[in-house]
Amino acid sequence: MPPAPPVLHATENNVSWITLNRPETLNAVTRDQRNRLIALLEEASSSPQTRAVVLTATGRGFCAGADLRDQPASPAPRPTGDVSRTIRQGAQRLIAAVLDCEKPVIAAVNGTAAGLGAHLAFACDLVVAAESARFIEVFVRRGLVPDGGGAHLLPRLIGPQRAKELMFFGDALPAAEAERMGLVNKVVPDTELPGTVREWAERLAAGPTRALALTKHLVNASLCTDRATAFAAEATAQELNMGTHDAREGVAAFVERRRPHFEGR
Repeated sequence: MPPAPPVLHATENNVSWITLNRPETLNAVTRDQRNRLIALLEEASSSPQTRAVVLTATGRGFCAGADLRDQPASPAPRPTGDVSRTIRQGAQRLIAAVLDCEKPVIAAVNGTAAGLGAHLAFACDLVVAAESARFIEVFVRRGLVPDGGGAHLLPRLIGPQRAKELMFFGDALPAAEAERMGLVNKVVPDTELPGTVREWAERLAAGPTRALALTKHLVNASLCTDRATAFAAEATAQELNMGTHDAREGVAAFVERRRPHFEGR
């Protein structure tokens, strides 16, 4: 029997389920896995049949970060620009694929999320964590600078002081504390994680897909733009959305006092 692939994928009820599957390494991400994740996220973004995405993992860990054993051996100093190029084309490209996906993405954090794995979760639109999950800004433990957009994401989610505390000390953050800080939407018993995430994902998949995509874009962009730019983007999003089937259906359902039936277009 051939070994199971390192990334599992299935689409059910218009939800794309993407599952990291190297439990023996706590799902530390290799280059091949990273590229597969990016491809699946881009596919989900463009596919009319996909209306929500779930990122999760098998075993005890969600993702232990980048697999450092997968890095090429380099006894000599690396050429100037090589490290920054690797980061841009690797960790940053993965986080951007989550942020830029036009479908809502839920992180189902089943265990430890460390380094890039934590940032992968924080980049998602919604985060549901098992009680046993924990988040670790592990970079300082290895003498490294955070990558994968962490210094961009964390201050916007919890403020600069809290972000520095997590990144300077590298202490493990339990799921319940992450929820209190606003990094996690919901914490559930480990056994309830799959069912809770499935319910949320299928609710999103039954929603007005284009409106959700435009809303995601507005919220993500709002933290990096001034008010005038944000208001202009909002007006443009309204213009684009009002021409969709789902916007017309939503208004008609309100007038007719019935439940809307959205088709994702």
